[in-house]
Amino acid sequence: MKALTLVASITVAVASFASAAGLQAQTYPSRPITIIVPFAAGGPADTLARIMADKMKDTLGQSIVIENVTGAGSTIGTGRVVAAAPDGYTIYVGNWSSAVGAGALYPVSWHIVRDLEPIARLSTSALMMVGKTGLAANNIRELIAWLKANPGKATAVSVGAGSGAHICGLYFMEKTGTKFLFAQYRGGAPAMTDLVGNQIDIMCAEASQTLEHVRAGKMKAFAVMSEGRWAPLPDVPTMAEIGLDMKLAFLHGLWGPRGLPKAIVDKLNAAVVTAFADPAVQKRIADLGQTIPPRDQLTPQALADYHKGEVDKWWPVIKAANIKVN
Repeated sequence: MKALTLVASITVAVASFASAAGLQAQTYPSRPITIIVPFAAGGPADTLARIMADKMKDTLGQSIVIENVTGAGSTIGTGRVVAAAPDGYTIYVGNWSSAVGAGALYPVSWHIVRDLEPIARLSTSALMMVGKTGLAANNIRELIAWLKANPGKATAVSVGAGSGAHICGLYFMEKTGTKFLFAQYRGGAPAMTDLVGNQIDIMCAEASQTLEHVRAGKMKAFAVMSEGRWAPLPDVPTMAEIGLDMKLAFLHGLWGPRGLPKAIVDKLNAAVVTAFADPAVQKRIADLGQTIPPRDQLTPQALADYHKGEVDKWWPVIKAANIKVN
């Protein structure tokens, strides 16, 4: 009899929880939503989040606040989302640096795949090796030759240990037999400022953040780390064209805390899909040099699969590099 009573109590508790979650999803959102970006304002992830949020707010009927939470290679901002209530009011736009690289290096109490709820795969972009205008090299072969002739003298941007810029730079050194030093930055925007100002030599940067500077002649573009040439700058060769197999795609995604109810995930995903279907949003993202995936790749499952694939591919590489974080 006691066992039956216990089973009945558990059944009632589960039913009550499901009912409360269902009611929460029906009324969601009833107040402003915060999107955390774990990088400095003005960088690619921040710009993407603001473009997307500007349209999503119309679909969801609530304002969306972008909060830049930097530090510890993006893990402070990511950790804020992991610890948030799974109610849809604190979500997170991350990229390869925060969702792949940082998780392999920083000692955190959570897991970047298991402790976040995928909402939508977002736009992607290429990584590109760029340099200051003061460099003597004018193409990728000349850059490699110059770096080999000056080992350990050039400075490269790293947006935190394990960032895309950092891992791509290490990857570049391994593939080309070169050696250079890294200067640490909190985000892509301040790094771009110093590159344009000729304070730093090179950067393996998300291509979209370099576009206006390259077009304006304020930065040199040497090569892209992609399968084919990058459409916004079609004259820039791939690394494969000089005989080096170097490819590193730059992921962006939207996540929430683990346990976010499916109905809320679905609402947020639908708002992303609607935003990306808007011609004005498409143009703004294209102008950034980013690519929106096909409709069937904007789903939570598509993000989960792509994210896990990148972690499985790159974590062994990153850990084998024996990178130390401060």
